[in-house]
Parts: sequence; structure tokens; C-alpha cells
Amino acid sequence: MKSQVALAPLSRTFQIFMVVRGALVGCIVGVLVAGYRFLLSQCEDMLRAITSQAATSPLIIPLWIAVLVLLLLLLSALMRFAPGTVGSGIPQVEADALGRLDLPWRRVVPIKVLEGGITAFAGLSLGREGPSVQLGGMCGKAVSELTRATEEERRLLVTCGAGAGMAAAFSAPLTGVMFAVEEIHKSFSAPLVIGTMASAVAAVLCTGALLGEDPLIPIRFAFDLPHIAYGLVALLGVFLGLLGALHNRGMFLGQALYGKIRSHLPLSRLAIPFGLAGLCAFAAPSLMDGGDAILEILVRVSNHPTILLLLLLLGKYLFTNISASSGAPGGTLYPLVVMGALAGALFGRAAVAFLGLDGAYINNFMLLGIAGLFAGAVQAPVTGCLLVFELTGSFSALLSLGLVSLVAYVVANLTKTPGYYEHLLGNLLAHDSDEIVKAPRRSVVTHTWYVNFGCEAEGKRLSELHCPQGSSVCLVTRCGRSLVPSQDLVLEAADGVLFVIDSALAPIAEARIEALFRPGYPHQANETPSSSPPQEGPSHAARQSPRR
Repeated sequence: MKSQVALAPLSRTFQIFMVVRGALVGCIVGVLVAGYRFLLSQCEDMLRAITSQAATSPLIIPLWIAVLVLLLLLLSALMRFAPGTVGSGIPQVEADALGRLDLPWRRVVPIKVLEGGITAFAGLSLGREGPSVQLGGMCGKAVSELTRATEEERRLLVTCGAGAGMAAAFSAPLTGVMFAVEEIHKSFSAPLVIGTMASAVAAVLCTGALLGEDPLIPIRFAFDLPHIAYGLVALLGVFLGLLGALHNRGMFLGQALYGKIRSHLPLSRLAIPFGLAGLCAFAAPSLMDGGDAILEILVRVSNHPTILLLLLLLGKYLFTNISASSGAPGGTLYPLVVMGALAGALFGRAAVAFLGLDGAYINNFMLLGIAGLFAGAVQAPVTGCLLVFELTGSFSALLSLGLVSLVAYVVANLTKTPGYYEHLLGNLLAHDSDEIVKAPRRSVVTHTWYVNFGCEAEGKRLSELHCPQGSSVCLVTRCGRSLVPSQDLVLEAADGVLFVIDSALAPIAEARIEALFRPGYPHQANETPSSSPPQEGPSHAARQSPRR
């Protein structure tokens, strides 16, 4: 029998219960992510040691190419064995938290760790933050299964684990909490925030105890910006918003091009970034892995040519796009952070050269670039602002961080470019792919209903629909865009709502759903059914007499 705690999600007992289980999840995530970060750093160090010897030992080059071929074959086999580990893992965790996907955590966790070591040793331009989020979400799912949690508690614990993974990856607990709320769960509730905070704090404590407290990004705000310079901060936000939109559109194009490769998967797609990694290992080693080498260049050398920064930005973006779009296991958040620092440095140099800005403020613009590009590409402005704040500890910079993040977020939205992970999640929910581990389930049917003008569903949140037993909303489309079916999403007229229905309960469920989407005016014999989209032009209601 389920405990009474599960019946009162807003009770104090339940919230304390979530703190305890959230802290347990956080401890597990902290230890796991610490081990994952240590493994990747060791693999990256070995890669640098090997490539640095190429100048004196030319025999290393053909040997390394042979090693890359072996790594390629091994990674391809692992991805076929565990399709749920494709890419960064963040969209899969979002779908799992929404109840649309059932990832096998016993398979995903060890395979994801091993795949991360392979991609790091091979030198692909991928980060550790996305996989850390997936590992954290799977730890939350494991705890929910082992403690026999309810479905609602399971979703909360998956979100708690994902937030803890983000926090442990950046050593930033508030960032993990806000990422879970803003990107994963997309709704706010007391149990969610309290449980995620407990997970994030516990994860960062464990990670710090195992790896130390060294800052992840060795850049600090030089001086407080004068208020007269806040116009430049807003201008930087415009630049980064456009750059974030361009980043996303380029990534989407890369994924579409890779989608044309349909044979010998995933080997044929992975061969492209592995081949490029072999070239970069000896021609441009700074572009490899997450981007620590680029940050070292930015910090240690202050008079590097501007053209070098521009080439590093373009090269890092292209290599990251080619690596991530192939589906290789690894994240894009840390490369995004590095690209944001490069973009901020370029903007700061331009301001110094053409507007007379003091060169001491270039470090400030590098950090503002990180927050702004994060807000523009991920479209999570609060998370981007908090990330840089926690990494630097500068309270005085919060105003400029908030300004650049909000401006970048607004500009990116004005371009009508979807957020990076929102787009990936929409694709994941909209298309049935062999690369996705689907939940074992009974036979189901899918059907799309359109929100007619005046129907009962119009203007309601998804949480207020009270879907019939055996049915759930899988996707909402609006003006050609795929929207995440979060519980707080408000339905508008002409929205398409895709339902997944248990075939055994389909007759009753479909009749009740039909009633929800039936127009709020009398039916005529030739009336368009509610399962077809509303027609443009004057509504039927305008041509009929009102109901008496």
C-alpha cells in the first residue's frame, strides 16, 4: 500500500521526505559525477601527452590513427547496445521526467561513463555537463525504483538528480536548481525546489570533497563596470542573442545533414567527427575536448592576435557542431561556455579599439559573454546568470549579468529560433526512432485533436485537462513549432494536441477527449470534426444564433 506521504505532495511531511531522498540522490550523483570528471580529465591529459610527442616521434601519428579506428568501433558498438546514451542525454532526461520515456538506468549509467571516456580520449569537441545531467537523472530514477516511489515522486527524483548532475559538473548548486526548474521540469513547486536544492547541495559537497574546490573557469571580474558602460552590456546582449540563434540554427542544420546518412549507423556518422579529431590532434589541438586549452590561452596570454580569437571561435563551433550533431555521447554546454568567453573577448576588444573602453574590462566581457550566449542558445536566462555568478562569486556583477542574459534571451526569441534542448526534446517526442529506448508498454494508439474556438480545452493548462485514464499528452504543436507538453502549458486555439492512448481503453478515452475539444457552439450536420484543425476566417459561432 502506498504511504500517506505520497497522497499529500504539499504537506510538510512530504517536503521533509523529499529533502531526505533528494540528499540521498545528491550524494550518489556527487560521487558518480566526481568519478566521471576524474576519468575524463585523465583521458584528456593522456591525449595531450600523446599529441605533444608527435613532433619528435612521427611514428605516433599512424599509431594514433589506428587507436582512433579502434575507439570508433568500440563506441559504435556501445551506442548500439545502449541507444539511450546518444548525444548529451539532456533531452532523454527531460522526456523521462515528463513520463514519455523509460530509460533503463542500469544500462545507461555504466555505458554513458565508458562512452564519455572514449570521446574524451579521442578528442571530440564535447563537454561533460550534459552527460552529468543524464547520469544524475538516472541516479534519481534508481533511487525512486529502489524506494518504490509513486509516479509523481519518480518524476521529481529524476529532476532532482538531473539538477544535482548539473550542479556537480559546474560545482554550482544554485545553477543546478534553476536548471532543473527552468529547463528540465519547466514548472515551479515547493517539493521540486526543496528536493532539488537538497540534491544539488549534497552533490557539490561530495564533488568538492573528492576533487577539491578549484574554480572550473579561471576567470574573474576585474573591476565593477561603470554605469555608463551598461549600454555596451545591452549591446553585447543583442550580439550574443543573435549569435545564440545562429548557433542553434547551425546545429539544427548539422543534425539535418547527418540525418541523410541512414546506413551502417551509428558507425557511418561517428566516422566524420573521429576523422576530424585525428586531424585536429596534430594540427589544432586547442580545439579538442571541452575547451580547457582555449580558456588557458585566454587567461595566460593577454596580447594574442584578435584574428586568433576569431579563428578559435569559428573552429570550436564547427568542431562542436560536427561532433554533437553526429549523436556522439557528450555535452555541448562546456564548449558553449568557451565560445561565450571567446565572443565576449572579441566584443571587449572591439569596444576597446573603437569606443575607448579601458582594456581592464575585457575579463568582464568574457564572463558576460558566457552568460549571454548561454541565455541566447539554451534560452534559460536565469540559469546562465546564476552560473557565472556562482563561478565568480561577484555580487556586484549580478546587475550586468542579469541585463546581458535578459537582452540575449529576448533577441534570440525575436528571431523565432527555438532553444537548443527544447528543439531536441521536440524532435525526440515527435518522431519514433530506433535510436531511442522506448518504454515497454501495451499496444497504444495515437491521435491528434485540435483546439477549436470556444472548446472546453481552450485557455486551460495541460494539468487542468484531467486526461482520461489510459491517455496522456505526448506533444503540442503551435504554428508549426513543437512545444514541450509541460503541465503549465496553456492551450490556445488551433493548437494540435497529440495523445497517446492505451488501445484497451481507447473507445472510452477518445469519447471523453472528443468532448474536451468540441467547439463551444451548436453542431451542424456539415460541421468540421474536432479532430481536424479549425478553419481560418469567421468562426461558425459568428454565423449561428447563440445557445438559448
